[in-house]
Amino acid sequence: MPFLEVKKVSYSRGLVQMLKDVSLQADRGQVLAVIGPTGSGKTTLLRLIDLLEVPDSGSILLQGRDLARASERERQGARRRMAMVFQKPVMFRSTVAENVSYGLKIRGIGRKDLVKEALQEVGLSGYEARVATTLSGGEMQRTALARAMVTGPEVLLLDEPTANLDPNTAAIIDDLISALARQGAAVIMATHNMQQAEKLADQVAVLVKGRIVDQGSPDLIFSGKGMTANPPW
Repeated sequence: MPFLEVKKVSYSRGLVQMLKDVSLQADRGQVLAVIGPTGSGKTTLLRLIDLLEVPDSGSILLQGRDLARASERERQGARRRMAMVFQKPVMFRSTVAENVSYGLKIRGIGRKDLVKEALQEVGLSGYEARVATTLSGGEMQRTALARAMVTGPEVLLLDEPTANLDPNTAAIIDDLISALARQGAAVIMATHNMQQAEKLADQVAVLVKGRIVDQGSPDLIFSGKGMTANPPW
């Protein structure tokens, strides 16, 4: 049984169908890259997995439990096992340390050492007292990643995690994504960056106009030999 499974999910916004019969799965310790053009539905898919939206049909299963139609209490419990980093993260008007500790605070965990460790991992040691809204774009992205990491999520959702970042910052985040997967997280990453997907992903899903048109290993997808009619899982 896969750790996380999206099964025949469809979703519309008004009269526009954003996703149609999307199915994919992710296991702990692996990176799943979702690639596709702008407007293909990648961000919408991540929001559905993160339970920020409810699909019109289909299932979102975490360890076999369908969360799409679960109670609000159960959905909230599941969301605490996940973390999402948006393409343009929003910072609270407070210090970097307070931003990173937010998820711990709502869980009743007062561990300043975890905040310090998370900032160290993203290369922001010494930034604790900085006002988060004054950071550069790359620093905000790393702060948002630290904020996600600090709670030890079992599912980490990343929306274009290195878009518009300088190569050095992008390399730091790529290394962190790989490390988080090795530590046991199921990482689902939406990206336009084909090189990033080929480098980091264990599996790749190609999303075009709201439909999965190909799935498989990076070697399979990027060799042009993908199995679009019969995805390999």
